[in-house]
Amino acid sequence: MYILKLDPRDLKDNPDRMRQSKSSPQADALLLATIKAVGIIQPPVVAPEKDGGNSYVIDAGHRRVRLAIAAGLEEIEVLVEEAANDNGAMRSMIENSAREPLNPVDQWRGIERLVALDWTEEAIAVALAVTVRQIRKLRLLANILPAMLDQIALGDMPSEQQLRTIAAASADEQKEVWKANKPKKGDTASWWSIANALAKKRMYAKDASFGDDLAAAYGIEWVEDLFAPADEDSRYTTNVEGFLGAQHEWMTANLPKRGAIVELNNYGQPALPKKAEQVYGKPQKSDCTGMYLDREGKVKTVHYRLPEAKTANGRDDDIAGGEDAGETVGVAPKARPDVTRTGIDMIGDFRTDALHEALGRAPIEDDMLMAMLVLAFAGQNVSVGSGSETSQHLYGSKRFARHAVRLIGENGKLEFDMNTLRVVARLALIDALSARTNRTDSGIVARIAGDAIGADGFLPSMGTEEFLACLSRPALEASCAGTGIAPRPRVRDTRAALVEQFKEERFVHSSALFAPDDAKLAEWLAKNMEQASDDDDDADGASIEPVDRGAKDPTDDEAIVESDVPEIRGSAGPKDAEIEEPGEADADASDDDPETAFGIAAE
Repeated sequence: MYILKLDPRDLKDNPDRMRQSKSSPQADALLLATIKAVGIIQPPVVAPEKDGGNSYVIDAGHRRVRLAIAAGLEEIEVLVEEAANDNGAMRSMIENSAREPLNPVDQWRGIERLVALDWTEEAIAVALAVTVRQIRKLRLLANILPAMLDQIALGDMPSEQQLRTIAAASADEQKEVWKANKPKKGDTASWWSIANALAKKRMYAKDASFGDDLAAAYGIEWVEDLFAPADEDSRYTTNVEGFLGAQHEWMTANLPKRGAIVELNNYGQPALPKKAEQVYGKPQKSDCTGMYLDREGKVKTVHYRLPEAKTANGRDDDIAGGEDAGETVGVAPKARPDVTRTGIDMIGDFRTDALHEALGRAPIEDDMLMAMLVLAFAGQNVSVGSGSETSQHLYGSKRFARHAVRLIGENGKLEFDMNTLRVVARLALIDALSARTNRTDSGIVARIAGDAIGADGFLPSMGTEEFLACLSRPALEASCAGTGIAPRPRVRDTRAALVEQFKEERFVHSSALFAPDDAKLAEWLAKNMEQASDDDDDADGASIEPVDRGAKDPTDDEAIVESDVPEIRGSAGPKDAEIEEPGEADADASDDDPETAFGIAAE
């Protein structure tokens, strides 16, 4: 066996070669580019013709010879072997059957070796006839846990999307997830489970309406996604809260005239004001514009038309909407409540968010926490199945089951410390209590609970155009008290002055405070006390005996001076309780880890 330099045009094809099918144009283009860049790395194998002439027949390397001619090479090195009895048929069969391309891990290791030898990514891409982006993709394997690389090298390769998710995670995160999902010897890895456990919500720069100033203000740092197509902005951030905050601030600063920020309903559609009609064609000047964030965090707009307000004599007027009320002579305007239905809905959302934040962050003593759990299950949005014939159906128990599992040990018994119990109790309360004006409303008990823990301090400032527009003229003018602002002749001017005033200070309307109305509270207490007095026994036969809290407890020398409350005696088992599923806005807050989502610290 020896090496010769021959003109590739003088070499003859072997009629007994195994690979007779034509290679793809893409594969030929790749090999041609490689030959032009670095030449033929592995010399073709040839053998002398059997007739003893000076010609040589190709045993292995027909494509290399053909593309060397296409590259314009005058001479190439060939490896000359003795002619085989079968004209090289077996040699060709083995050579083509045993050849295997490098797996991605070996490709990456080879690229890293070339980089260490001062090859640039651009030069490697030219030599291998691939894009620079492909080289950078392979180099991302440097961010993969070594144990995962060993699994990938066995031919068990995750999809590109899964690889992208795994590479974006930290080494500690990968190690923890791999430990929980490591496959048995000989099995394939569950890459879907691994990627799903490491997945983080991404917000993309191409969807951002805000600029670099707001990005810096909200601590947003963009990361380049090298797996994305080369012709698009692939920067992203995992700071979802900061991204949405910047988007919302941009919307607030760029609201058009007659514009408002609207929320999404449970179906991901903008929730327009009551009786508003969405405009799908070209909007008129009198139409309103709603700006909102879709589920991907993009700023979207929707146009809608409000019904025309009519006066008593049928003429159009702004009185029903609160604009310039009282300026039309001879027309008796319809009495308007202090706060409109939309305003009441907004207050319900404000209260619920403030209540949930207070439950997550405000200091709450253990006795108060237990009392509030009892209070939460007295809400009008709670359905209790006691096992009796009249309560056979339970709904959505999974909502509370995910909290309950944190109190159960590996042996299936209750095992927890007080810190864990406090956290779970807070999360259960957040799931149970709501003041929103929909089917999740807990009723007056949410107001009582919020007042008990100081949730008023968590209410947002309501000095915005959107909320103040929900107030009647008297209520709006009453809000001027203590601000130094005198009511203007026109309602819109008064409102504009208050919006400007409350830019620098917090304003909470008195109707939004948690303390319930005394009359409604007394009515609720009377109604439920009357119902309680009618119940002699509970569903499981436990006897209810009133205990005089003013008398001394038989087991304690100290007198209890609290009001009389019923005491339940007997061996009644625990009841299965179930809370109706709130909307998405209620569920989002409790899905996160309590220590990060609500700042709950061990007391």
